[in-house]
Amino acid sequence: MGVTAVLALPLLLLGISGLLFIYQEVSRLWSKSAVQNKVVVITDAISGLGKECARVFHTGGARLVLCGKNWERLENLYDALISVADPSKTFTPKLVFLDLADISCVQDVAKEVLGCYGCVDILIHNASLKVKGPADKISLELDRRIMDANYFGPITLTKVLLPNMISRRTGQIVLVNNIQGKLGIPFRTAYAASKHAALGFFDCLRAEVEEYDVVVSTVSPTFIRSYHVHPGQGGWEASICKFFSRKLTYGVHPVDVAEEVMRTVRRKKQEVFMANPIPKAAVYVRTFFPEFFFAVVACGVKERLSVPEEG
Repeated sequence: MGVTAVLALPLLLLGISGLLFIYQEVSRLWSKSAVQNKVVVITDAISGLGKECARVFHTGGARLVLCGKNWERLENLYDALISVADPSKTFTPKLVFLDLADISCVQDVAKEVLGCYGCVDILIHNASLKVKGPADKISLELDRRIMDANYFGPITLTKVLLPNMISRRTGQIVLVNNIQGKLGIPFRTAYAASKHAALGFFDCLRAEVEEYDVVVSTVSPTFIRSYHVHPGQGGWEASICKFFSRKLTYGVHPVDVAEEVMRTVRRKKQEVFMANPIPKAAVYVRTFFPEFFFAVVACGVKERLSVPEEG
């Protein structure tokens, strides 16, 4: 009996590994078929996440419209994509100069985006402008610029492209948001306000366009970290406030977010929250025990203000 069990265990592990491999391959092929020949618009395609989304969807056979506010970096991304892809299985990406913070130009550029293929199947809102500092030190001009880039820009682009989706009774809008669309973190007032506003708009829009078979999805990671940034080491475990803050701001890798965006498109998910257990717990605590949440956050602010600045 014992010998049989010992022999059966490796076979069981091998079988499970084989099933996982088959599942991954089927999922990968399914992902490609879900976006093949689809017109996919990606804003801020030159960011870390934008590049990864462009790579994933380009490999899947999508007809890409890549938007960004730096033409040279858009061309570099274009060269990188066509240099590694099979031209017989992919489409040549189209490039569009777009700065979502410049609201006066967004409507005209949106028409240019629509004119690339005459329709849009998937719109991925990836652009985001960040600012960090005390509320009384951030000017109203900068507050407005943050709102333009993170809220008014995306909804203006959506309002121009949405009628095409409704008339065709198909389409998907993906908002890559942030945990700060669910809860606020000190010294990020303008950014958190813009993310709350964007999430509220697209949550409402989801219900409005469901009857037209248009899907609205939101993907909210904690933060999207750079390729080479890793959480620092130190004795921060001794402080609950520092522990909470460090875990809450620990980011997700752009590759992981891009793959989740692809899964969200494939499965037509409505909402995805990408976070480790600490940020997820923070959202629940903020909802059900707000006084405790505010006390912990305020503790972190007081601790930070009590530390003298270097230099």
